[in-house]
Amino acid sequence: AGSLPLAGLAAGRAAAAAPPVSESAVSEEDPESPWKDLADLIDTGDSEGVAGFIDELDASDVARAIERLGREHREKVLAVLEPSAGAELLEQLVDAQGGELLEAAEPQVAAAVLQELDVADQADLIATLEPEDAKSILAEMPAEAAREAEFVGNYAPDTAGRMMDTEFLAFPQDSDAGRVVSDLRRRADEVEDDAVQYIYVVDREGRLTGVLRLRDLLLSPSWRVLETFMIRMPLALHVDQALDDILDVFDGHAFLAVPVVDGEGVLRGVVHRGDAQEALSERSEREHRRSQGLIHEELRSMRLLDRSRSRLAWLSVNILLNILAASIIASHQDTLSAVIALAVFLPIISDMSGCSGNQAVAVSMRELALGITKPTDILYVWRKEVVVGVLNGSVLGAIVAVVAWLWKGNPWLGLVVGAALALNTVIAVSVGGTVPLILKRFGRDPALASGPILTTVTDMCGFFLVLSMASTLMRHLA
Repeated sequence: AGSLPLAGLAAGRAAAAAPPVSESAVSEEDPESPWKDLADLIDTGDSEGVAGFIDELDASDVARAIERLGREHREKVLAVLEPSAGAELLEQLVDAQGGELLEAAEPQVAAAVLQELDVADQADLIATLEPEDAKSILAEMPAEAAREAEFVGNYAPDTAGRMMDTEFLAFPQDSDAGRVVSDLRRRADEVEDDAVQYIYVVDREGRLTGVLRLRDLLLSPSWRVLETFMIRMPLALHVDQALDDILDVFDGHAFLAVPVVDGEGVLRGVVHRGDAQEALSERSEREHRRSQGLIHEELRSMRLLDRSRSRLAWLSVNILLNILAASIIASHQDTLSAVIALAVFLPIISDMSGCSGNQAVAVSMRELALGITKPTDILYVWRKEVVVGVLNGSVLGAIVAVVAWLWKGNPWLGLVVGAALALNTVIAVSVGGTVPLILKRFGRDPALASGPILTTVTDMCGFFLVLSMASTLMRHLA
């Protein structure tokens, strides 16, 4: 832009100062129900009042108030607010909640609000929308802004391309320091809020050739050409580079931001350290949610059928796996009828083994996230888990064996349940430690699938070990 062909320009958007909230805006009768006061303000159409009220709330209270609003008020909230205030509101909400507000609003209103956000945030929110809603909103945005949002949104989540900021300072390598400084001064109002630390240098085709620290630029003679004092061949990320690799770069270097290039070396954006840390936090939350069987982010304000369908996708698989585990009991029902005391210990063995296996899953998931363990380290992980399993299984098995012996006065019953628990603990930690690596190796989501696989294996093996050993030692138990 301007006299120099700028590849991009980081322009901070100063949020409008919210007016103070009047005392009457806050309910004295029900201070724990901010959504009621917010709904009243939305009904009045008081843009400044709504913005001021939201500004006075904590982020958690804002999310709670929006969650509890009726659909008719959620449809109006973005329309009442100025676009900049609407963007500030979306930044305080999770993507699923922000997407709900955008879908509820008129396309032109949603488009105006989206334009106030960074392109990476735009891409994340658009990804939560139904395809038809996304298409309608993008159609209302300026063509260049819509193309940019779609461009970033085409990259896979947790990649440099998806989280990059496409607004940055870049100048041709044959520019001199004086012209660049003059251009920066002329655009001071646009860049002052962005704490610019780096100036990127590109060739005529837009390929990244160097980087400059701002202090080096300011201290250089005005006649000096950028390519003569820039840092050549700077460290850069590829647009498809994964989050773990990005975090490794920031861990190994004290950079505030790292440029992102495509396959041709063309500068496409910049990943900031804070954005990478935020992406890591979001991934951890997503993996925890999936480990509990929630494939997609869910809020109770969402449509009933959508919530039900999302949960059933996971539960329907689990019920089939549980039926398979229950078939082990059915095949040994004569043994269970003869020694009814075994029924007391079956859930104990299943649950304790499952707990041990879940601990192993948690360690493997954490090490995968940190890059300490790779999918090829299966044998190493298995050996480490077997040692822990033998030790813990022996202790837990001995405890259960003594309890069974004292309860029924039969040491053979203690031997059966104690040995079954010890062996099943070894199996559980072996499965829990290695399954996430195997799933990762084949491109599957370990957070989503490890739990059902572990539960099924530990249940089947636990039931089989108890009932088969009991059948063998029936003359000592009956």
